[in-house]
Amino acid sequence: MKNKLTGNRYIMDVGELKTELFFETDESMIFTVIEGGSLTESGYSEKVKITVAKVRSQVYMIAWKEISGATVTHVEDHKNGIIYSNATLPDGSFYTMKGTIHPVQDLVTE
Repeated sequence: MKNKLTGNRYIMDVGELKTELFFETDESMIFTVIEGGSLTESGYSEKVKITVAKVRSQVYMIAWKEISGATVTHVEDHKNGIIYSNATLPDGSFYTMKGTIHPVQDLVTE
């Protein structure tokens, strides 16, 4: 069952971390780090298997595990452009972040 995220690209910006999220299929996403800050390397990209749960219209919870062992869960409110991101890194450190999420086409300027 195709969700409304599939085939779309979004920019997530939580201040110290900015990434592009490409929802390739209902079960896979490619994230690319635009600005990693102190959390990760800028330019890093990885394809991950995702679980998507629709919370309500235009609000999704997405979860995945990265090659490094890091686990990430997002609550993405596409109606209001807000993202809540929780990540546990391989060293056990835990990050809770809040920021913005917008479709890539919304960010194109003339």
